[in-house]
Amino acid sequence: MPTLVLASQSPARLKTLREAGVEPVVIVSGVDEDRLDGLPPHELALRLAELKCAAVAGRDDVPPGALVLGCDSVLELDGRPLGKPGTSEEATRRWQAMRGRAGVLVTGHSLTDTASGRTVSATAATTVRFAEVSDAEIEAYVATGEPLHVAGAFTIDGLGGAFVDGIEGDHHNVVGLSLPLLRTMVAELGHSWTALWRLGG
Repeated sequence: MPTLVLASQSPARLKTLREAGVEPVVIVSGVDEDRLDGLPPHELALRLAELKCAAVAGRDDVPPGALVLGCDSVLELDGRPLGKPGTSEEATRRWQAMRGRAGVLVTGHSLTDTASGRTVSATAATTVRFAEVSDAEIEAYVATGEPLHVAGAFTIDGLGGAFVDGIEGDHHNVVGLSLPLLRTMVAELGHSWTALWRLGG
């Protein structure tokens, strides 16, 4: 069975795969996420995922016959894609705009079978309902640094989890990788998801 290569430095994606029984090889793509601008959220997430996947799939250090997975997430709010805020000021502005509202977390997935050269790509979308958090809570959360480097300025599996009232859809997708979608994509390339499991290893 081929090795799964994760073309992402996201610890949350790595943890999600490990908890699902898959032990990927991590090779960071180095793709500049700011290089694409002006695209709608679904297209932006998909194109960035494809760029990350392609950047790693063509490298010499990829194990022979590996499946290479690129992912990218953005939060859609008011029709605009919101990636990583980067600064405390921007994270604060995001939360002031998001609180008490719902956004859609969109994750692009691109999977290449290096043995056949085939690639499949798709997006998953999950609606996220944000709590009516106070200015003091926003300030305290931003001060932790957690929201600065994640899509949409929040996590559901960390400190930000208390500020999410609910979700509609795949909760793994909010962490940055939809396991049900990935299983379907692996099958589309002719492989078995359960054969990727590394149980007891």
